[in-house]
Amino acid sequence: MHMEIEIIGTESLGVRGLCCFVKAKNKRILIDPGIALGYHRYGLLPHPFQIAIDERIRAKIIRRWHEATDVVISHFHGDHIPLVDANPYQLNVKELIGLNPDVKIWTKSLSHLSPMERKRADALSISLNEDLISAEGKEREGVIFSEPMIHGEKGIRSVTVMMTRIEENGTTFVHAPGIQLLNDKAVSQILDWRPNIALVDGPPLYLHNRLSRAQVEKAWHNAERLSQNVDILILDHHIMRNYEGIKWIKRLSRETKHDVVCGADFMKEPRMLLEANRKILYEDMYVPPGWHEAYSEGRVTTKFYWDLANKLYGSGIRIRF
Repeated sequence: MHMEIEIIGTESLGVRGLCCFVKAKNKRILIDPGIALGYHRYGLLPHPFQIAIDERIRAKIIRRWHEATDVVISHFHGDHIPLVDANPYQLNVKELIGLNPDVKIWTKSLSHLSPMERKRADALSISLNEDLISAEGKEREGVIFSEPMIHGEKGIRSVTVMMTRIEENGTTFVHAPGIQLLNDKAVSQILDWRPNIALVDGPPLYLHNRLSRAQVEKAWHNAERLSQNVDILILDHHIMRNYEGIKWIKRLSRETKHDVVCGADFMKEPRMLLEANRKILYEDMYVPPGWHEAYSEGRVTTKFYWDLANKLYGSGIRIRF
């Protein structure tokens, strides 16, 4: 058997997150089973077509949870885990209750969680009636988990994340969420693991007023380090919240002469940077006042917008750039 990697939900596929499903040896590993849409962007709520995509990805995450032997949670942000208090566009824990009682749930260490993370971890464990197994810095059943890595750059309230390494028959895959290519230690760890394929969180280029030139240069340097040493580098998540991310991976591929792709490219799916395109979606497909409230109350569905998007953009749902 050869390793199979399925990227389920991330920004280039239309939603926030870095969820994937890996089949290796006798394991089926679901990593970061969460989803979000960015509640406000450009002063707009998620467009109904975004929500239609979100619904389909949520359903796929639920199917993969049912099939999984193992679930990995890198950290407890709302686009990486199921939530008890999920908004209408996130994965609610109640959809998973009783679905796979034998699954093992591996998480970052429960000993150094922020108050928000502690609350979410406890709620998840209680709701699923499952123990969360601390895996940080350990090898568990052939899967290696990293020491805690800073989410982005170190700050006053730094959150940490856990990276995952899976190997089978000469193929090594690394899942590296939250590092934003701003964490030298995390990048060095990835290189030490010698992956063939790495799914890595890139810098939040859309936050122009918060990301300094020095940070952008640091992220670029770390992207070069990875690209030159990884056969297939997949950059997604924060970096694909605007079109600067597409420019980045094109330039990186050209300059390093190595494969650098986004999650959609890897899956051979159309790129759907829907959050970046939110204004265009609202221009192309009118949303009446009160639609979101009606959706949250179950009084409307997304079917009209799914059908309309197919007519406007074609069966491939290729959003115009």
